[in-house]
Amino acid sequence: MSPRREPNHHIRRRRTVVHTLHAPLVFTPTYRRGPFTDEIPRRREKVMCAVRADFETELAEFNGETDHLHLLVHHPPKVSPSRLVGSLKGACARRLRQESRGHIHKYLWGDHFWSPSYSAASCGSAPQSIIKEYIDNQKHSG
Repeated sequence: MSPRREPNHHIRRRRTVVHTLHAPLVFTPTYRRGPFTDEIPRRREKVMCAVRADFETELAEFNGETDHLHLLVHHPPKVSPSRLVGSLKGACARRLRQESRGHIHKYLWGDHFWSPSYSAASCGSAPQSIIKEYIDNQKHSG
């Protein structure tokens, strides 16, 4: 590293790429019926942290309310947001069905827990601190 350059932990360096990609993501359960109880948010976060490790991503922020989740994910360019969202939603739904079957069953449409839609944005237009503050100020249901 050059002595003129201060290390920046937000910038990741790999052999062929230097990047700092952050994506705010929002997903909702089917019909936004509010299935999340007090113990479920902590479990969702643990499941999503396990998935993010598989994709070499960092879960910078995680929060939500009874009917949706907010995440701020730091990801490498090789990971498409749609693939990451699919894996996060799939792993979380499987785990919730296994661990909270009685409670979660009434929120399923067929066997689908999550709405197929999601929101993904770029943090380029707002400072990351503003995005983090927004997510941190969301009401946490746990």
